[in-house]
Amino acid sequence: MKENSALERLYNGIAKENPTFVLMLGMCPTLAVTTSAINGLGMGLTTAVVLTLSNLIISLLRKVIPDKVRIPAFIVIIASFVTIVQLLLEGYLPDLNEALGVYIPLIVVNCIILGRAEAYAYTHGPVSSLFDGIGMGLGFTVALTCIGMVRELLGSGKLFGFTVMPGSFTPIVIFVLAPGAFFVLAILSALQNFVKIQGEKRGKDMSKIGSGCGHDCLHCMDESCADNRNKVFSETEDEKRTRREERQKEKEEDSIELIDLDEEDE
Repeated sequence: MKENSALERLYNGIAKENPTFVLMLGMCPTLAVTTSAINGLGMGLTTAVVLTLSNLIISLLRKVIPDKVRIPAFIVIIASFVTIVQLLLEGYLPDLNEALGVYIPLIVVNCIILGRAEAYAYTHGPVSSLFDGIGMGLGFTVALTCIGMVRELLGSGKLFGFTVMPGSFTPIVIFVLAPGAFFVLAILSALQNFVKIQGEKRGKDMSKIGSGCGHDCLHCMDESCADNRNKVFSETEDEKRTRREERQKEKEEDSIELIDLDEEDE
């Protein structure tokens, strides 16, 4: 699939970079609200709507938003959509709104949404950013729904509120309690890793792609990136010195701008 195409973005969010099972982001709502499948589905779709719309708007405004205030701008945009979604839930799905509780407002600071805004939407076009939001949102929804289904099935013998286990089944109550969330997440993550390892053994490329990587390793500050490490290790002394000088120059320019602002205030 062509990089940044619609299908590639959808597949990336659902499978290759699933925010829950691969990137391990957004663990707070993942562990807290997935006591049932319907709660997991509701939280996932709510987050997906906010993620998709915020990605689109941030991408459209990326050339207008100043770089120095981009994070506050992202939060304002995300908070606006969260408020709209919460009001709609209160009006049309009050039971779900009550079940999700405080975790709906906390979507504002969900690291998945802020992460995609910073790593992808702020540096890519609106169409690819839109599908990136849809893909990541669907991946998050699938993950939460799966966790909720397993917990609800083992913890109460039900799925989406309907009894599916025989009367002789004894519910394993721990799965609807806090420890059950960790157990199910660990099991599903291990299963995902098992599938990945088996694919690699068969010669398939199962590695995840970089999240919005601009491939500018010279100025990249992400020391955890394998490509960046390889770039740093292969640099000559002159290249390393140039890179240090450029970073120092950027810091000095930032300091000069701050001094100028202080003088203007005075």
